[in-house]
Amino acid sequence: MEQLLQITTIPIKYELKVKNASLEYHNGTAEVEISRNPGGLQIKSRPIQVKLDTYEARNSVVPTTKTQIQRNAAEGKRAAYEATANFAREGRMLLKAKIGEGSEALGQILAQRTARPTGQFQLGFIPTTGPEIEWEAPELSIEYQMDKLNFDTKIQKGDIQFVPGDIELSISQYPDVQIEYIGKPIYVPPSAMERFEPQIDVQA
Repeated sequence: MEQLLQITTIPIKYELKVKNASLEYHNGTAEVEISRNPGGLQIKSRPIQVKLDTYEARNSVVPTTKTQIQRNAAEGKRAAYEATANFAREGRMLLKAKIGEGSEALGQILAQRTARPTGQFQLGFIPTTGPEIEWEAPELSIEYQMDKLNFDTKIQKGDIQFVPGDIELSISQYPDVQIEYIGKPIYVPPSAMERFEPQIDVQA
């Protein structure tokens, strides 16, 4: 029996790419930020301070109203005491006088009252007390501050990163089956050519 069909099988063709897993190390980075705070020089000075209180000095030359009233009151009190003492002394003198000697006692009393004052009298316009002086010593302060540098360091540590593997499959040819008819032509209706072909006698 003659073979009529030829079957051809075409296998699949593919390409396989494999990428192995790996570890990647990334180096760390470091950053430094520098900021500056400026300093400066500060000088504070205060000169000497003198305080003069001349109230008492002026009051001794030209008394104030308050001082004058106090002085007048003291003088009046002293004059009252002196007048009382004089009246008492003159009364004792009159009591001791004998009869007929009263005129002499009165003359003596009048002589004492009209006697000129003795002693030294001084008119001065110089203050009897000096002014009160207070003073504060001068002050000088110097403050110097240097510039300041601020360093801000930021350090990032290195890290290890795992890179997984990869498998890539690419198909260049898909599987296939080719069926080829290799027999003689088949006619419908059947061909009459076979009837006219010469028959070969094999035995001869």
